[in-house]
Amino acid sequence: MTFNDLNLIPSILKALQKENYTSPTPIQQQAIPVALEGRDVLGCAQTGTGKTAAFSLPIIQRLSGGANPTAAGKRPIRSLILTPTRELAIQIYDNIRAYSRYTDLRSQVIVGGVSQTPQERELKRGTDILIATPGRLLDLMNQKHVNLDSIEILVLDEADRMLDMGFIRDVQKIIAKVPAKKQTLFFSATMPQEIADLVDSLLVNPAKVEITPVSSTVDRIRQAVYLVDKPNKQKLLNDILKDASIESALVFTRTKHGANRVARLLDRAGISALAIHGDKSQNARQTALNNFKNGTTRVLVATDIAARGIDIDELSHVINFNLPNIPETYVHRIGRTGRAGRDGISISFCETEELPYLKDIQKLIGKTIPEVTDHAYPMTGETPAAPQPAQKSQQQGRGRRGGEQSAQGQAQGQSRQNAAKSAPKTKAPQNGSRAAVKSTSDNAAARPSAPKKSTTKPNAPQAAGQAQTAAAEKAPAKTNSKAQQPAKNRQAGQPARANGSKPANAQASGEANRNRAPKKPQNGPRAVADGKRPRTGGRPQPGTAASARASANKKWTDGQWAADTLYRASYGLSGDKA
Repeated sequence: MTFNDLNLIPSILKALQKENYTSPTPIQQQAIPVALEGRDVLGCAQTGTGKTAAFSLPIIQRLSGGANPTAAGKRPIRSLILTPTRELAIQIYDNIRAYSRYTDLRSQVIVGGVSQTPQERELKRGTDILIATPGRLLDLMNQKHVNLDSIEILVLDEADRMLDMGFIRDVQKIIAKVPAKKQTLFFSATMPQEIADLVDSLLVNPAKVEITPVSSTVDRIRQAVYLVDKPNKQKLLNDILKDASIESALVFTRTKHGANRVARLLDRAGISALAIHGDKSQNARQTALNNFKNGTTRVLVATDIAARGIDIDELSHVINFNLPNIPETYVHRIGRTGRAGRDGISISFCETEELPYLKDIQKLIGKTIPEVTDHAYPMTGETPAAPQPAQKSQQQGRGRRGGEQSAQGQAQGQSRQNAAKSAPKTKAPQNGSRAAVKSTSDNAAARPSAPKKSTTKPNAPQAAGQAQTAAAEKAPAKTNSKAQQPAKNRQAGQPARANGSKPANAQASGEANRNRAPKKPQNGPRAVADGKRPRTGGRPQPGTAASARASANKKWTDGQWAADTLYRASYGLSGDKA
């Protein structure tokens, strides 16, 4: 059979002859006649069998005999073709332009990833055939740049992939804006149950065109699988691509990050490679695809989403760096090679976690993929080492240098704790005061003959004994009344005088502490005691160096803090600045 037997108009036959099309493919032989009759068509055929021409040629012929531009001069959109990816939309646009070059029809493609201003300008001129991706089309519809009231033919290509990519809601919104009376051409490489349900809701008495069993693979594609551990996949890929007979290879990864990594490591090994995925701009994706087609780039690393629309007749190898978890996706991947009656080779890497995926794929295609065992990296069950969890001290650090300070504080606190255990033990006062222990130790180190501390209660007048008098010479005193004079410029561990007076030699100490931020007066039941002497013992006051040590030693008890205070006092260290 030839295209002349399909009742196509002379202008289309002339264009097909210029494109060197001689005989129609099986799906074209069955789909074109029923589509020319105006019936809905459900086409199920594997990738690379000529589905684009199967729906493009009937559209061109039916619209060629229709109405021309309206009186206002703007052409209404009479045919809409929805595709899942930008590359596939551009490929269909190029084919339709080639098939309709000898007609008066005008076509346009709108995709995301590029500025929409030129697309808006072309839409104002009008177009007969619009090829679009669902996301950008819906945006332009919401902005009132696209009117679908005149649609006569609706085409959904790669419908199963649109479902996988989550475009089903966008597609349903677009279909709701299309007239109910229309011809629908539905093409898909696979036919899962979800697609069957969508077909029942869209098509009316469709003519089903199924050339091969669902999800079957091309017999001319030689398939092979390598069982390899995940850490060795990149090494195996580098070894395979060192073969100069592999002129071009399309490598599939599961994630965008994985595509970038594989391309980067191949380029580092001296193998020209580029990555193409959804995070790349449309210009970058198109540049990578063009370089791959013209041979500038030898290896193209892609994700499943970006790979739709990569139509290269000379592509010899497809390599599955990661096996897909959806068996039908495997059919789409290897369908990039072995096109137009040529031979192709499909190579798959399978790690331990992907063995169930391999089993599902073999069940779907109905054959066992031959295993290649003669390679340098056989599977041993090795898995990548799990990353070590971060140290707890680094997670608990606060501030700009929180992580560093907390790690240092933890080491310093541990050394102080060990030293405190070996230091001579001193009976702590009954009130558990940390500052009182420090004050007594400082006085004992300065004057060994100092009298013993009085046991009188802190709020009695006799509390200002000789021990407190000696300590008061080092620090300014605090008044009895907290309301009249709040405690400020006073370090922890320096008791105040009971009568509120300031000794003569306290001026130097006050000058040294003048730049310190004033402390907030205490509230509650401890306010009276704080009026007599500073709050000591237990946890340190916020904002001090002791508080910073507390951040690194959150598990210390009050007794450990008292031991730390005693240790620092015995060596003449300041409680806040050391």
